[in-house]
Amino acid sequence: MISSLRNFAKTKLAGVFVGIIILPFVFWGMGGMFSSGNTNNVVKINEKSISTEEFIDYLNSSGIPEKTIRENLDQNIIEELLSGLVSTTLLDLEIKDFELSISELILLKKIKENKNFRDENGIFQRIKYEKFLLENNLSAPSFEQRLKMRELQKNLFDYIGAGTTSPQFLINKLYEEESQKLEIEFIDLKDFYVKKENITEKELNKFIIENKDQLKVEYLDFSYSIINPKNLIGVDDFNQTFFDKIDQIEIDISNEFDFATIVSNFDLTSIDIKDFKLSTNSNEIEKKIFELRNNKFDIFEIGNDYILYHVKSISQKEPDLNDNQIKQEILELVFQKNKFDYNQKLLNEITNKKFYNNDFLELGKEKIQMIKLNSVRDNKKFDINAVEVLYSLPEKSFTLINDENNNIYLAKVKKFEKQIIDTNKDEFKQYIAKQNSKNKNSLLKSYDTFLNDKYDVSLNQQTIERVKNYFK
Repeated sequence: MISSLRNFAKTKLAGVFVGIIILPFVFWGMGGMFSSGNTNNVVKINEKSISTEEFIDYLNSSGIPEKTIRENLDQNIIEELLSGLVSTTLLDLEIKDFELSISELILLKKIKENKNFRDENGIFQRIKYEKFLLENNLSAPSFEQRLKMRELQKNLFDYIGAGTTSPQFLINKLYEEESQKLEIEFIDLKDFYVKKENITEKELNKFIIENKDQLKVEYLDFSYSIINPKNLIGVDDFNQTFFDKIDQIEIDISNEFDFATIVSNFDLTSIDIKDFKLSTNSNEIEKKIFELRNNKFDIFEIGNDYILYHVKSISQKEPDLNDNQIKQEILELVFQKNKFDYNQKLLNEITNKKFYNNDFLELGKEKIQMIKLNSVRDNKKFDINAVEVLYSLPEKSFTLINDENNNIYLAKVKKFEKQIIDTNKDEFKQYIAKQNSKNKNSLLKSYDTFLNDKYDVSLNQQTIERVKNYFK
């Protein structure tokens, strides 16, 4: 449990763990599961098989501890890691198919050009390179092999996307789409919502009755003990004796010792809490216990302390408006519901083409504001996604948009002003590169589809289950 994660949590690998386990299933389609042949194979890609041993080697090279993999089996970590291996294998097959290669001289040049291995004068320093290898627990051959494969993959994508030259009309079109100015009129809808102070007690009670099952409040009775070196072993140091005792507490929990016995055996002090409900005023320990409430008896780490806790009971009660905190929470829910209903009604009218310019003028009266957006990237007033929506609409149309604080506005697209690009400026070159990149991405998507047809990827589900069982 906690003690076995201590060392891993301090490593660099822990920081990149999330990035490692979310490798997507890309570049390949899923074939039928094969049930015959060598049962030691975990995946078959056309005629190439990936053995269980290769997959285990791949898992080991990921740097993820066995315990971490074991604890994430239900989150499909094995399948996610297998997808990474399949994606890498597919790229290797394509590199071989296109007979791509990279010389040792080019590889050496790439290493020497790496700014991490150069001094302040830009001169390659062998000692910096060797220090990097030591710090990352890498050998020179393994690092250079990784670098080689990365460069080969880059060359593959460059090869697939090569020759993408865009005609000027596409460059002009992209520039116009991104750089044209847009004049809009808008109304801040905050003045049209029912104010909190105008929401009656009757409305609150009605809302509770209509949503009584969803609004029930959980109350907990629990006890907990704060454990640190000072109160466990009488010193301030996190030494081996301290961690040995923490491990013993975990063993006692797994052996079903009760909370009171463990507290007594280790001479700890416990805190008893009754009728606890979660609130912003709750301390961090009690919030964490509430979060872990379904696991009624355990120990966890928070800050510099370990917390032993026991949830005695969990009960659900209907909201009590005599409790000011609960009343304010219900009031906020009713306020937000009224906002949603008002916005939804307005949006339905716009969608069903029942909202006209006269309605906009009548609603706005002296509240209509005007702003000119300089480009589709101009988010000085509204959220960038809202700006993109505005730029996608025709003139004289209406929509609801928001700013970064989630304030809602009724907006009218008034007028677009097209901008003409100057082909003699550096900006034109930037748009050439941007349009070429779009074309290249389009080609790579087509290449993705091509790979789906070219390779039949079959998973041996029985072998995958055996791999999972190995970690259980």
